Amino acid sequence: MAGARVPPEIEIVARRSRSHVGGMERIEPGPGRESVWDYPRPPRVEPVAETVKVVHGGGVLAESRRALRVLETSHPPTYYVPASDVAMQRLMCVAGKTSFCEFKGTAQYWALTDDPERIVAWSYASPSSGFEAIADHLCFYASQVDEAWVGDEQAKAQASDFYGGWITSKVVGPFKGPPGTSGW
Repeated sequence: MAGARVPPEIEIVARRSRSHVGGMERIEPGPGRESVWDYPRPPRVEPVAETVKVVHGGGVLAESRRALRVLETSHPPTYYVPASDVAMQRLMCVAGKTSFCEFKGTAQYWALTDDPERIVAWSYASPSSGFEAIADHLCFYASQVDEAWVGDEQAKAQASDFYGGWITSKVVGPFKGPPGTSGW
């Protein structure tokens, strides 16, 4: 109901739940930084202003000025590179391996042709409504490649490959992924 006032005790609990996460203190972002706790749920897709680059095995696996990022509460951003900007000859789709995201739909996985056991990326061939922009894009695990770059900064891998987020100096947590955070 428009204009309804939230009782003070509920407002305090809501504020506390956004500042204390699983016993960890939310980090306030400084100028030019973002808190993953300000990202939306359901997630949002947006263009990336910087060049996104993935390097592996001594060569560029992907490089794009047309990448997209997906932002979801508690997760570092995931970066989706158009397949046309990926060295697809170095990748193979992993037969029979899929997973389901409640927001984006069914994912398929990609391994290196010279190391078929090493899954380095995932994609959504037919993403759910609202995520059509990531069709024909691949999202790389920063932990499974030699380097993952956003602009001139090398990203760090999010703990646990379940979410695949890339951590740069522009995002602050705490981040979901490490042991003990699955209930967040």
